[in-house]
Amino acid sequence: MTSSAPLGLQGAYLQGERAEHDELRSRLLDVAVDLLVTDGPESLTIRRIATEAACTTTVIYTMFGNREGLAEALYLEGFERIRRRLDRVSQRRDPMEYLNAIVLAYRKACLAEPGYYSLMFERAIPGFEPSERARTLARAALNIFDRVISDCISAGYLHPTQPRRIADALWAAAQGAISLERSGHLRDATSYEVVTQATISYFAADKD
Repeated sequence: MTSSAPLGLQGAYLQGERAEHDELRSRLLDVAVDLLVTDGPESLTIRRIATEAACTTTVIYTMFGNREGLAEALYLEGFERIRRRLDRVSQRRDPMEYLNAIVLAYRKACLAEPGYYSLMFERAIPGFEPSERARTLARAALNIFDRVISDCISAGYLHPTQPRRIADALWAAAQGAISLERSGHLRDATSYEVVTQATISYFAADKD
């Protein structure tokens, strides 16, 4: 009985330490992305971020390694934020209704994070290229599309094929519309809904 108490205390201590680490990491990423939006990529120096976040440069080097590591962390954080928003979409009984809800939520998630979006899809940091590992993790953050599309195939809504094939086509259509909207060429979600629905319809099970 008594031997379990120290383990419990140690576990609580480690959990609190991890929470503080995650909170600091999140704050540093927010500071960095805010600098990217307001002052441009040249502002993303380790010293400037440390100053804005009121921490030492050693902390940032320890967490991210260098500026390239920080950029990759920002890239992955952007996808993680989108994933969390998509996971909050209420599940529907009908998989096609759920897919449509996820598609609409994806646009809102991207537009809600303009700083992260610019780094993820618009090369906001010149010269930054995410590693293959980062690209794999980024795509995995959107696996909810693959899962829901698989359910739509099983329910007979979509033509039997690899769910990833449909998901990638839908992602490409969505990104094109979002980028045009962000650059001012589209004023609302109308075109986004048209192109994403057209993509889904292309893979409909009753298509000749």
